[in-house]
Amino acid sequence: MTAAMRAMVYRGGGPALTLEERPVPAPGAGEVLVRVAACGVCRTDLHVVDGDLAEPRLPVVPGHEVVGRVAAVGPDVDRFREGERVGIPWLGWTCGACRYCTSGRENLCPEARFTGYTLDGGYGEYCIADARYCLPLAGERSDAESAPLLCAGLIGHRALTMAGDAGRVGLYGFGAAAHIIAQVARAEGRRVFAFVRPGDRAAMDFALGLGAEWAGPSDEAPPEELDAALLFAPVGALVPAALRAIAPGGTVVCAGIHMSEIPAFPYELLWRERRVVSVANLTRADGEAFLALAARTPIAMHVEPMPLAHANTALDRLRAGRLQGAAVLTMADVA
Repeated sequence: MTAAMRAMVYRGGGPALTLEERPVPAPGAGEVLVRVAACGVCRTDLHVVDGDLAEPRLPVVPGHEVVGRVAAVGPDVDRFREGERVGIPWLGWTCGACRYCTSGRENLCPEARFTGYTLDGGYGEYCIADARYCLPLAGERSDAESAPLLCAGLIGHRALTMAGDAGRVGLYGFGAAAHIIAQVARAEGRRVFAFVRPGDRAAMDFALGLGAEWAGPSDEAPPEELDAALLFAPVGALVPAALRAIAPGGTVVCAGIHMSEIPAFPYELLWRERRVVSVANLTRADGEAFLALAARTPIAMHVEPMPLAHANTALDRLRAGRLQGAAVLTMADVA
């Protein structure tokens, strides 16, 4: 094992990451050292570097859609062996003792730590992780294609689950999460309606090609009432728009970790038992359930691999809405 690694590091004071060399860390008790093969670029990474999430541990290596192979195991680790392929998701540690952890809601633990935010993540050649929070990765998907499953897929599936048995599902913001969940929803027999940035014809075509039966601008009404709307775009103004689009008894699910302010709206939009709910993080059980589902569901993953040193370019393109599917940083060609 080399003594040094390269990583893209966020030090605060601006959105740019710097490529740095640092020692390869050693795993402690209960930890594994993972040699990173690929790491997806998520909108939450943008929220970290753009200052929307105000309390990162600085300096920090972003990235929480991490795919790699175990390079070393620390004491008291019996879940994994060297060479096994694993995924490292956003939820990196919880206390295990609070009322949320003991009731199956560890995603709400007030002491939780998060990969790429309060723990170093996968924008680097190696990453330390708590072995209990890593997910085994089997199957034939490539490392790059597997990476977005670890957040875009996980959070998207938790959002879809919150929609219950909704048959007509609207997806607001057709990026990494929506392009996965649209296919899962169609495989479950649901009807999908996609909402994109006004004027983004390419995104409309992308959504239609992945099974949406209608695609249109987010400021337009769908051709019929929806049973649920999943909001992946972090735009608060979409909440009242989605409430207008859903039928009585429907649900609006806010799936992002950050959203701009929600404007005031008349009570009649919420009346008749419409609901607005949010998704907060995920649980290990979510990860296991979704990865099992993804292994048996045909999902065409649209990824754009980029070398690690191009992380700032990937974030810029995501910020500008100039990605279809997901950007994935790969370590095979760091520079």
